[in-house]
Formats: sequence, structure tokens, C-alpha cells
Amino acid sequence: MRNLFMFMMVTLDGFFEGPGQSIDWHHVDEEFNEFAIKQLDEIDTLLFGRVTYEGMASYWPTPAAIGDDPAVAGKMNSLPKIVFSRTLEKADWENSRLVKDHVAEEVQKLKEQPGGDVAIFGSSDLTTSLLEMGLVDELRIMVNPVVLGRGKRLFEGIDKQVELHLEATTVFRSGNVLMRYRVQP
Repeated sequence: MRNLFMFMMVTLDGFFEGPGQSIDWHHVDEEFNEFAIKQLDEIDTLLFGRVTYEGMASYWPTPAAIGDDPAVAGKMNSLPKIVFSRTLEKADWENSRLVKDHVAEEVQKLKEQPGGDVAIFGSSDLTTSLLEMGLVDELRIMVNPVVLGRGKRLFEGIDKQVELHLEATTVFRSGNVLMRYRVQP
């Protein structure tokens, strides 16, 4: 069975986005980009909720993204992507497919197929739903050395306790700390 993991950057006080959906506090440098490419090499499918999908689709195919980070942009643009949304009308970013209903069945089918890891980048609401359904295997949370004081908290609205086992931590020169947790059954 394929591994489904979520990767999210958060602040020390638990926010994944600041006011107005800001992410300008992300500490991204050469070391982070090397990590991002290595992580993308493990993946053969990306999952998104509508809001994250629209943000990613509006950035990665642009000349600015391709010029600033051609390796990551190439992978983000070429990987198969599934966006889960009841309100989105179409998903036209390269290699994207829209799923409106039967989320649990769709994700379970995807996990049962052969292939590399399946990843959720961002998409906290989607992750929360899939955690509650018991479909997420791993959480990769990168804490950035910043306190925002306000924004949207990770896993906001979760209605279930989820037990985790810490598998690994990685400290980056920027002060970012990656924590990898295995979701316990």
C-alpha cells in the first residue's frame, strides 16, 4: 500500500498561514530547496484542496517560478495532481484532475495502486478530513522559527484525537525543524 503523507510548514505557535493567507514568513533557502527536490522525488501523486490548488496553480507554471526554481517547478508542474473540491468548476493546471465526491473511496483506491508516495502539500482542511477518515499515514511538519500570533491554525476543527509516533527530526541551518510523525492506527 502506498504511503500518504502531508507536508506543511508552520510557525512555532501553530499557524500554517498568517492573516490574508500570507506565507511570507516561510524560511526557504538552498538547503530547503534541496530537501524539497528530494521529497518530490519520492512522490508520484499530489493531493490538494481547492484553496491550496488555486495558489499552487497560479504560481508554479509561471515564468517567475520556473526562473527562480526550475527543478521544483518542473516537478510540481509535471506530477499528477488531484484536487478535491465541491465548488471548483475545472482543474486545468498540467496533469490535474478534479474530484467532487466520494473522497474517501477515491483516496483509498489511490493508496491501493502501485507507485510512489502520495502527498498532500498544504491543504489543512483536506488533511484534517482525511485524518478523521483514517487515510493519512504520515505527517511531515516543518516548524519555522517565527511566532505570528494570528492566522489559521493547523488541524483547526479536527474532531478526533489522532495518536502519532515521532519517526525522525531534521534541523536545518535556517532554524527550521522538520518532524516526521507516523499516524498510529
